[in-house]
Order: sequence, then C-alpha cells, then structure tokens
Amino acid sequence: MAPQSWLTLGDFQLTIVSDGPYLADGGAMFGVVPKTLWEKKTRADALNRIVCGTNSVLVRTGNGKTVLIETGIGSKLPEKLAKIYECKAQLLGNLAAVGVRPEEIDVVMNSHLHFDHCGWNTYRSGSEVVPTFPNARYFTQRGEWEHGSAQYERDRISYISDNYDLLVRTGQMRLLDGDGQIMPGISVALYPGHTRNMMAILLESGGKTSCYISDLIPTSAHLDLAWVMAYDLYPLETIENRKRFYSQALAQDWLVIFTHDHAIPWAYLRLDERGKILAQPVEIDASTT
Repeated sequence: MAPQSWLTLGDFQLTIVSDGPYLADGGAMFGVVPKTLWEKKTRADALNRIVCGTNSVLVRTGNGKTVLIETGIGSKLPEKLAKIYECKAQLLGNLAAVGVRPEEIDVVMNSHLHFDHCGWNTYRSGSEVVPTFPNARYFTQRGEWEHGSAQYERDRISYISDNYDLLVRTGQMRLLDGDGQIMPGISVALYPGHTRNMMAILLESGGKTSCYISDLIPTSAHLDLAWVMAYDLYPLETIENRKRFYSQALAQDWLVIFTHDHAIPWAYLRLDERGKILAQPVEIDASTT
C-alpha cells in the first residue's frame, strides 16, 4: 500500500506507513470461525493464506514531535519465517516517501512485542544489532517484555529478543506499568486478550480521538465480537475488551486504526439497522476535522 495523504486530527497530522503486505494463515487469523464464513470477507489463496497489512502510523504533533506507532516486521526474521510470510520490509522506504528520515523520529510506540509489530525497532549492521531510530524514545509495557523474555512454549516464536532487548538494556526503551500519558495528547490503555499486556495507543487533539487498537481488532473483518484469532492467548478477554472498546469508540466517534488490514487501514465504526458494527473507511483525501 502506498503512503496515504495526511489526515488532520486537531493539532495532529497522521498518515499510514506500511512495512508491506504479508501472508498469514486464514485459519489462524480467524480461530474457530469456519472458513465458509470468514472467506466471505477476505479471500484465501491455495495455501489458505490471506493478505495482511503491517500498518504503522506516523504522527506529527502540534509541538513539533514526530511519533511512530509500530514498526512492522522488519528485516531480521529468520529465513524460514521470512519465506513463509513473504514479508516485504518496506517501512523505511515508505517513511522516506513521506519525507521522514529515521533520525527524525522522536518517539516509537509498540503496542506489544510480537515480531510483526516491532521488527524495525532495530536492524543488523554487520554482526551488530543497532536502533533503527537512534534519537527516539521507545515505549512498551513492562509485562509484555517480561512475557516475551520468559519464552513460553505457547508463543515464544512470536518474540525475537533482538527487536527490543538492546533498547531495554541501554534505557532507550521505557517499560510502562499500565495506562498512562506519554506526552500531551498521546496516551496508552491496556486491552488484554491477544496478550496480557497489549496496549492501545490513543491520540486526542481538538476534541477528536483516534485509537490504534492493535490486535484486539486486527482487521475490519474482525469486528464481530466472537471472531477472535487463534493467536489470542485470552480469547474470552478479547471479547470482553472489544465490548469495552466499542462502548467508547461508537459513543465518541473515534477514528479506529486497524493494524493488519491492508485494504482498510482506518475507519469510523457505525451500526447498521440490525445493530451490527461496520467499518466506514476513511477516504485517502478525507479529513477528520
């Protein structure tokens, strides 16, 4: 997906930058939902794979800061995994396309530390792992880092220590303990389900709110309460936290950003005549003002 036009949210300017599409197993992405149902919303190839996005959000704040939410898959995946997912590692090129150099990023936010959300936190320079955004302060949840470090059998494949351990060790990554404000207009809130400590990133300015809800609702095809991923460690909590999220997002007309929807990266939520939640996509040249 090519970089989109900038959207206005109060004093903030937002655009989507992608690390490129990748292929994920459709059954894993939709859990216990039968393929006969989910394939009505997204088509699978002969290997049962669907196209997923790696949507990061670039934010220019009113006080001159540049914030990057998520950093995609990156370029450090083991060869076997890179071949399975057919990942593209396009984030830096897409940042350049909107005129932003890695040195200009002031803050990097990782909703959680699965490799498809923090891969470009670092890159390999020869035999060394170095920060991709040398002047940035990185943020994630302490509990998320501790879980990834424990390397549990259930999900250790999702955590690659080279994506974050260097940053924690040097103090460049700050480990958060729950909800809180990062800077004026940017805050985080825990939404457990996918992982115990996954957080959403909230952008608030000029009476408007946008929310990067991450893998609580990975694509617009996952808006149904019970359509949770097989990757979710706590699926019942995913459902309960979706209810909590919808109660706020619908009432306050939040702009919702989907992390893995390559076709619809952001949308407003609407209810149809049956009370079903739908996504109203944001047009490329639209404005949130």
